[in-house]
Amino acid sequence: MKIKLSLLALLGALSLAQPPLCLAGIANGKQLYQQRCAVCHGADIKGSGPLAHKSDPPTPDLTTAAFRQRLADYPGVIVSSVILRPNGNLIPRTLQENGVKIPPHAWSVQDFRDLNQYMSGVILQRR
Repeated sequence: MKIKLSLLALLGALSLAQPPLCLAGIANGKQLYQQRCAVCHGADIKGSGPLAHKSDPPTPDLTTAAFRQRLADYPGVIVSSVILRPNGNLIPRTLQENGVKIPPHAWSVQDFRDLNQYMSGVILQRR
């Protein structure tokens, strides 16, 4: 009985020491966003970053009603934008022309999920 209680206490302590997966994912998504996206999209995701108006076309405000609807219609739209880069070389060219170096990143599926979760949360809060 004493061993079971000690084991249960230990397991309880371990579960408190590690944040739930969704909180860890949000933290990872936020970090990825701040390191890789905020330079154009801004901390507020409104297209207010230092390079927002230096790209052609300018960086969009992702908190608009139109984008929120697009996010609702196509839940993976943020991730697909990062993966597919519909504007071709726009992001690397804008960074290069403005002397901004963002180190390469070996994206994982979890990184894409975390980034999408973080950005979706921020965007949907801005109603």
